[in-house]
Amino acid sequence: MKPITKEVYLKWYEDMQFWRKFEDKLAALYIQQKVRGFLHLYNGQEAVLAGALHAMDLSKDKMITAYRNHVQPIGMGTDPKRVMAELLGKVTGTSKGMGGSMHIFDKEHGFYGGHGIVGAQIPVGAGIAFADKYFNTGGVTLTYFGDGAARQGSLHEAFNMAMLWKLPVVFIVENNGYAMGTSVERTANHTDIWKLGLGYEMPCGPVDGMNPIKVAEAMHEAIERARRGDGPTFLEMKTYRYRGHSMSDAQHYRTKEEVEEYKKIDPITQVLDIIKEKGYATDAEIEAIDERVKNLVDECEKFAEESPYPEIGQLYDVVYEQENYPFLPHKL
Repeated sequence: MKPITKEVYLKWYEDMQFWRKFEDKLAALYIQQKVRGFLHLYNGQEAVLAGALHAMDLSKDKMITAYRNHVQPIGMGTDPKRVMAELLGKVTGTSKGMGGSMHIFDKEHGFYGGHGIVGAQIPVGAGIAFADKYFNTGGVTLTYFGDGAARQGSLHEAFNMAMLWKLPVVFIVENNGYAMGTSVERTANHTDIWKLGLGYEMPCGPVDGMNPIKVAEAMHEAIERARRGDGPTFLEMKTYRYRGHSMSDAQHYRTKEEVEEYKKIDPITQVLDIIKEKGYATDAEIEAIDERVKNLVDECEKFAEESPYPEIGQLYDVVYEQENYPFLPHKL
């Protein structure tokens, strides 16, 4: 695995801090009704992404996930201004303002969504991996889903075929405890979701999803196995979300004390503690990072606010195209 150096810790801190503040801004814009529909935030789960990115080869590896999907494409190289514009429904967004919060997509940077149907991305992720094997690209697909989606029947079909065909895919369940609002303990007679892989003789196991180092180590091993042609791995990232399932979630199923307890192992704090302990940055340098993060979030908001909404005609340009139907001229 690539060494975890001073530069890596500083990048982790800046990236995770930006992702957190970016989504805090989205929450504020949602309350102002500038972000419409649903809004599912990633606060608390940042280590899962930071660790994975350290283990990935972004020149050929890919990622697909559910609807908690704003910061992943940013980590993979998408301009965050375009992500925020998409959330505000603006034409400068990643899908010209038509995807919105739950459907961020950027094929250029290897990010394949953003899927609103629970568990729908699991077989799609296996399919992307099948294409990589077929065309011998050397790429690996990271397929993420939540603990609620682990009960989807398509998971078993995808697991079975992925093992049968030794697909270069890593399946990752981000177990943040409550799915849409129901704990794992109330939905199954077992709480170790990773054990679902045992039925397919798939390498599997639990990972501390609040620690980017542990995530990076586990992801490196899984990605390298897939890249060698040895097939998939199933990892259960034990993580936690500080906010509700979505902005409309009243969170009656847990206490505020529980949330505060998990904040004691916040992934950003863990990284910052190491930076301070090892003397990787002074207080002034950390403040400078925080200021850069704040300024970039402000830039994203300004860009999104000032961008225009799509023209009505765009609706017709992206539905379908039929050569012998001249009444709707296409512009895209």
